[in-house]
Amino acid sequence: MMEGQGWTLLIVLAILVVAALAFAYRLGRRSRDEAPAELAQLLDAADTLKTAQAELSGRMQQSETSVNARLESLAKRLGDGLSEHTQRTGETLKGLHERLAVIDTAQKNITDLSQQMVGLQDILSNKQARGAFGEIQLHDLVTGALPPSAYEFQATLSNGKRADCLLKLPNPPGSIAIDSKFPLESYEKLRAAGDDATKVQAGREFSVAVRKHVLDISERYIVAGETAESALMFLPSEAIYAELHANFRNVVEESFKRRVWIVSPTTLMATLTTVRAILKDALMREQAGVIQQEVIKLLEDVARLDKRVDSLESHFGQASKDIREIRVSADKVLKRGARIDSLQFEDQGAVGELEAPPPQLKEVER
Repeated sequence: MMEGQGWTLLIVLAILVVAALAFAYRLGRRSRDEAPAELAQLLDAADTLKTAQAELSGRMQQSETSVNARLESLAKRLGDGLSEHTQRTGETLKGLHERLAVIDTAQKNITDLSQQMVGLQDILSNKQARGAFGEIQLHDLVTGALPPSAYEFQATLSNGKRADCLLKLPNPPGSIAIDSKFPLESYEKLRAAGDDATKVQAGREFSVAVRKHVLDISERYIVAGETAESALMFLPSEAIYAELHANFRNVVEESFKRRVWIVSPTTLMATLTTVRAILKDALMREQAGVIQQEVIKLLEDVARLDKRVDSLESHFGQASKDIREIRVSADKVLKRGARIDSLQFEDQGAVGELEAPPPQLKEVER
């Protein structure tokens, strides 16, 4: 806007200069009588141009001030915007840093978990290590549910066989042996089977493996006269237990016939809870005689206490009677004192007779 006004002023000045030159040229040709009038017009035009120039300068200064104010406002807004944007960027970077820290922690946990899974896979791939894994899990479940006197680990039976755990229950039913089995290899083949033929073959191998374990437990850990008529086979995997009961019902029924009960960690915990209740009931039966003797002694103590209460009551009765008799005697004494206090001397009518012997007291009832 200021540049446009400057150009306009230059054009006006140029026009005035041209007009002055033309005036000078015409002035030389005109007569001297017309020159003053034209000179006056030129002066008026010059005054008008000066006034317009002053007004234009004021407007230009006002425009410059307005532009400067706008520029300052724009600069302030830009500064505030940049500051706010910088603050938001800082907060965003901070949040991003925190999220990256969380991601790093999660990645570290995933790495640790992967290493643990690899270690667990290494353990489960070894039969001996896999057996130890099942025994440790069995140990934790039993020790967490039963008192130490109710079980024995690695117990040797009379036939020379050693059970992973022997639950010591009273007769009946008697001690129950628990043996841990983990048919992981055949189960993994069953899970990895792609077509129907491979799945059928893997299912047969899995069924044979479980049947063999059931037969071994039935022959080794059920001893007549020493253990109960049944035993437990512990599967330390809920997945294998679910697969067995879902798709191999014939194997489960055969285990029932051989009195071998297949349990998982969950069902074993329920079984151990039942065993604990049985042990508690047996202990109560063993202590029934002692409880009966204590009850008899308690009744004797109650009878003796009743007798002593009767004796104390008789003593209280006698004391109450004595207190009543003492109260009667005290009342009589008070009455006699009151009568003595109410006695009156006979009036002799003379002062000299005061030295006479005291008058006779009236007879008072005794």
